[in-house]
Amino acid sequence: MTCAETTLPAGSARSEIGRKATLLMVATLTIMAGTAIAPSLPAIEMTFADVDGVKLLSRMVLTLPALFVAFCAPLIGGLADRYGRLRLLAGSILLYGFSGISGLFVDSLPALLVGRAALGIAIAGIMTLTTALVGDYFTGSERERYLGLQQAFTGIGGVAFVAAGGLLADYHWRAPFAIYAVAFAIIPAVVVFLTEPTRPTLNSQATPSLSDPAVRWLPVVALCALTFLVNLIFYFIPSQVPFYLRAIGITTASSTGFAIGLHNLVMAGSALAYGRLRARLSVPVIFVIGLCLMTLGFVLVAFSTTMPSVLLAMAIAGAGLGLTVPNLMSGIIALASPATRGRLAGMVTASMFIGHFTSPFASQPLIEAIGYQESYLVAGCGLAMLASVNAVIALNRRSKP
Repeated sequence: MTCAETTLPAGSARSEIGRKATLLMVATLTIMAGTAIAPSLPAIEMTFADVDGVKLLSRMVLTLPALFVAFCAPLIGGLADRYGRLRLLAGSILLYGFSGISGLFVDSLPALLVGRAALGIAIAGIMTLTTALVGDYFTGSERERYLGLQQAFTGIGGVAFVAAGGLLADYHWRAPFAIYAVAFAIIPAVVVFLTEPTRPTLNSQATPSLSDPAVRWLPVVALCALTFLVNLIFYFIPSQVPFYLRAIGITTASSTGFAIGLHNLVMAGSALAYGRLRARLSVPVIFVIGLCLMTLGFVLVAFSTTMPSVLLAMAIAGAGLGLTVPNLMSGIIALASPATRGRLAGMVTASMFIGHFTSPFASQPLIEAIGYQESYLVAGCGLAMLASVNAVIALNRRSKP
């Protein structure tokens, strides 16, 4: 493993393994944030049926954290570039645990949403800081392999968490919120195994501005736009599949858990191949492959009427997402200098979660207007257009000397 500018003692293999394992455990918290409670959404809607706008608000229980990630991720990234990573990361994990388990106790939908907002602030810290630390700790092909491993690990964690969430939701809709307590068990590993990078700019008051002309703004903005659009469309799955399954007669919460869990499992397997694939193919080509698989998955969702057909569609969509997400993260790390890594990571994190938050505002009116089947077909067309744009970019690069 290649390490960059860290205080970890050279040759400490046990510490290096512990550090990688700790980062992987922290990464699982980001996918757990939504998948663990997705099976509870229909029951939350029924519990608070007397609340005005409950159809939208119940879906925002899943997506509201994304709005606060979008607001806070760039700010936390800037603080990390100036003052350091680890204290912010430990505080974010603690906030994650306390805000996550608040769903066990609150007795109103507004209070539930407040807890989810605090969870969003925590996720902003966790995702931004872990992305920056990956850039600090790893370089070159080792970074690509780690990013694939991280996405695979989050997918496997997502399988466990969403399956557990589905089974717990069959018992009571509040029960899945207990899963967030796992964050408290990760804190000791963060303290023991993660080290603060020793780059001089990290604690300097002269941290370069993002107006620095060395930042390649066109590809940064393009990557953030792609991140937003992919995640807006992808979130048609966790935010609407529970309701789509009910519409086609599959009513158990555990069925939702298994469907989304399979999506995450196949995503994990696909992500494991990312490092090897990236060694042979360019970033735009990998985007084309990932987005085409997602397109096929969404089209199949539109025509699914039985549980086996839903599971097949989830698997194919998950395979595409497993290649697309680490490709997004690899792209932004490659574009960032050490002094701007936290802030650019914050920008792509914000773009990702703005997509999550706005997804119900796009999907719910669309579904009410034209229905579930047609909405998933429209989403598939959007993914196909993104794949086409990346295909043009890839062909343009090949035509140049």
